[in-house]
Amino acid sequence: MGKIVLKNQPCLDKVDCCSSDARQVYEDGTSFCFSCKRFFTTKEGEVDSTEIGFKTNVPSVSNLKPPTSSKQSSKVDVADIENYISRGFKERDITRVVTEFFGVKVSFDSNGEIDTHYYPYNFGGKGYKTRKLPKTFFWIGDTGTLFGREKFQAGGKRLIITEGEIDALSVATAYQDEYSKIYPVVSIKSASSVKDLVEHREWINSFKEVVIMFDNDKAGKEAQSEALKIIDIKRARVVQYPDNCKDANDVLLKYGSTGINRMIWDSQPWSPVGIMRRDQLWNALTTYNELKSIPFPPCIDGINQKTKGRRRGEITLFISGTGSGKSTMLREDMLWLLDTIDKEEKIGIISLEESPPETTRKLCGMALNRNLAIEDEPATLDELKPGFDKVFGDDRVIVLDHQGSLADGNLVAQLEYMALIGCTHIYIDHITILVSEGADGLTGNDATDKIMNDLLRLIKRHNVWIGLVSHLRKAQNNQKSFEEGRIPAIDDIRGSGAIKQISMDIIAFARNMIAEDENDRNTIRMRVLKCRYTGLTGDVAGSYYNISTGRLSAITEKVVEEFVDETMKVFNK
Repeated sequence: MGKIVLKNQPCLDKVDCCSSDARQVYEDGTSFCFSCKRFFTTKEGEVDSTEIGFKTNVPSVSNLKPPTSSKQSSKVDVADIENYISRGFKERDITRVVTEFFGVKVSFDSNGEIDTHYYPYNFGGKGYKTRKLPKTFFWIGDTGTLFGREKFQAGGKRLIITEGEIDALSVATAYQDEYSKIYPVVSIKSASSVKDLVEHREWINSFKEVVIMFDNDKAGKEAQSEALKIIDIKRARVVQYPDNCKDANDVLLKYGSTGINRMIWDSQPWSPVGIMRRDQLWNALTTYNELKSIPFPPCIDGINQKTKGRRRGEITLFISGTGSGKSTMLREDMLWLLDTIDKEEKIGIISLEESPPETTRKLCGMALNRNLAIEDEPATLDELKPGFDKVFGDDRVIVLDHQGSLADGNLVAQLEYMALIGCTHIYIDHITILVSEGADGLTGNDATDKIMNDLLRLIKRHNVWIGLVSHLRKAQNNQKSFEEGRIPAIDDIRGSGAIKQISMDIIAFARNMIAEDENDRNTIRMRVLKCRYTGLTGDVAGSYYNISTGRLSAITEKVVEEFVDETMKVFNK
């Protein structure tokens, strides 16, 4: 065993292999064919020596069993690769200490040269991203999301995220050279897989600094922009490459470990604020000019006449007295959006006055046109199932279980997560409870200012629409109460002025809850108090609440007749 004594010999397997030059013979008489990947003992090779089997004693390169193309990847599994060896990459200035730390394996071609890298992705599964040199990629085992993730615990001073495994190994080599230790560095699979960071967002944001070191090209810069939407803005930092370097490994080769470490030390906090010149302004105008307005549902169509609907990147504020129908109006809008927006889009619901089961049941009832609250017998699950499937069947409605989400101050993070998983429209009912829990140690108006600014940053950063509910101040002694049908004014909004200032639209409505006439008691009057998009304000056509179906209808002559008929049926039971 040991040295190769004969190269390029014909294979001994005359049935399954016809190679005439792929077998190598070792000094102990064993041999290996790199064409059919078979070992031959001394006896099979007719060499007078002690028989040595493949599993008990293997030549120095013969235990590698390298696949020679992506078509042969099925012949090698994860267990096989784990028995392969680690090697440094001399041409990349990456040391064996580093590749062994990350568990990177290699295999060789018939000439004993490295021909394949195997990068382990072992967090939440086990698999290898396989690189057949120079640049053919395929997967063996599970498809992973973040290279090196399993090697580092949450928390710490700094995390580096690169765009490729070689770049992560380059940063690790610089760390090892400088500090004799490898600090946290991970890599996404490619520039097109930035969304994988969402799965690890909590872990990523546990570090005080998160340095983005993607490639210095167009794809890398676009990926950086997407990553900066996922990473907490207070932690994110970006590097500045030397003009003649395209990635981290290029820096290592040209400037050594000191060059990479200097880039990390000099990384700067990222700021979304920038100076825009002609080209940037034109691009921004082009995007804004294509802004799509999404109407409110027909049952509150009067609002559309003033606001032209709503747009992503806006906050619409709904205000009214207690019990006037705010939640019903929002649920009508939710059901409408599910039928009208793109099927890939989701909606998020944060209803702080009711539990997720309550929200779910009420949406199911409305989908069935049933007011479950007034029925004599509770609806069975079999009866609710069609409504549930209609609303939740395609998993486009995300409801926050807000127990614990307020006290630990992470509600804004939950909102951002909703946006990242595809929620383009998010409802918050209501901000008054949200503010009562405080924000970052602040209370009262300071907390309101902080939360409203967080919401503003959220809608601009992720291009989502937020429907927000706010409660009102108590009526003064000489004023008619909201429960008697007084429509609120902007100054009736409870809390900081930031609520009215940051909200793009403000919709006020009211109903006289103590009116003697049933028709009047269930009539909802509406008024647009603010619309930044059109500038139009004033009274608009309202809605009727149908007590039998639990649904709203726009005010028309026909609706009035139907409303009266349905109301009489309910109360004549």
